[in-house]
Amino acid sequence: MIDLAGARTLFYKEVLRFWKVSFQTVAAPVLTAMLYLLIFGHVLEDHVKVYEQVGYSSFLIPGLVMMSVLQNAFANSSSSLIQSKITGNLVFLLVTPLSHWAWFLAYVGASVVRGLAVGAGVLLVTVWFAPPGLAQPLWALVFAILGAALMGTLGLIAGLWAEKFDQMAAFQNFIVMPMTFLAGVFYSIHSLPAFWQAASHLNPFFYMIDGFRHGFFGVSDVSPWLSLAVVGGSLAIVATVCLRLLASGYKLRH
Repeated sequence: MIDLAGARTLFYKEVLRFWKVSFQTVAAPVLTAMLYLLIFGHVLEDHVKVYEQVGYSSFLIPGLVMMSVLQNAFANSSSSLIQSKITGNLVFLLVTPLSHWAWFLAYVGASVVRGLAVGAGVLLVTVWFAPPGLAQPLWALVFAILGAALMGTLGLIAGLWAEKFDQMAAFQNFIVMPMTFLAGVFYSIHSLPAFWQAASHLNPFFYMIDGFRHGFFGVSDVSPWLSLAVVGGSLAIVATVCLRLLASGYKLRH
């Protein structure tokens, strides 16, 4: 049985945790994305053409929005859990009767909220520079939610595994960041050599960003249904692993 009241309380606590420092957790990523748009858009606007009738700055906006969603969803659950482990206040959660499902729903749910909040902020700021339009908004919403949930779950796994901030930084810098930047945020994979196109198709982050971009322009590098299958399947696998780790108390009860 899922303790919905307990999950709701923990979810509320996790949302308050990042919202009380929203200048750092929300405003700072929005500023970073805006700087990316100003620099890359200014330099490459007249030199790169990906889709017909779509300027490079407009093409760039969905990638920046989704990149911000993914990175902040991961950061929310991973940073919360590692801080609780290092400071020792995790014991207050361990003595509660919360099930592993309640932990999962609360941490991942709060990560989705933070990811979507940052993504909405990035979108609101960047549309002033180059309105991208929303050809199929439902696709964009589905991929934003699934992508944030996937990264929130991955962040929870990373938080369980890591025992110090150095390990968490290594996970983010050597796995999350490269896979995000190599997923087509700043370019279409069709502009890459054949080998790197094939490599990009092995990166699940590519499908999250490409499917999200489809919601803006109605066109994408691969079918949105394929992207949905890959992202949904990846979320199911990662969520299953995460729930098993939580149920076993992996690196929590020692």
